[in-house]
Amino acid sequence: MAEDLRSRFTEALKASMLAKDTARTSTLRMIMAKLKDVDIAARPTGVDRVPDEQITAMLRGMAKSRRESVELYRQGNRPELAEKEEAEIAVIEGFLPQQMDEAAMQAAVAAAVAETGATGIKEMGKVMAVLRAKHAASLDMAKAGPLVKAALGG
Repeated sequence: MAEDLRSRFTEALKASMLAKDTARTSTLRMIMAKLKDVDIAARPTGVDRVPDEQITAMLRGMAKSRRESVELYRQGNRPELAEKEEAEIAVIEGFLPQQMDEAAMQAAVAAAVAETGATGIKEMGKVMAVLRAKHAASLDMAKAGPLVKAALGG
């Protein structure tokens, strides 16, 4: 990756401010504030700036909580609030790596099962660890869990 996520946030923020795109600017400021919190939380472990992998995980968490909010707003008949959250999700997901499709996920799970030699559900943790190590950025671990369970006959 030529440039890290931090510089991409900064560039995107400058561009959205120049374009007077207030919704995007607001979301980018929110991302940067959250990142600052994550950096501060990591300081006791001797880390000043968390790596891109942790930033990616933070962004995934932000998108996930907004998807949950969208669901609640739709149930509560508040489409305007749901649309605001969806716009934020779109900005956040613009910084995330491309996600694997179903076929690629199946293949990654099969490869991880083969690599670990796992034969039963008790070895699911080993398989998940291999998936996390190799595909953390492009694989949704929440979706991988059920696939691993199925592959191990659980």
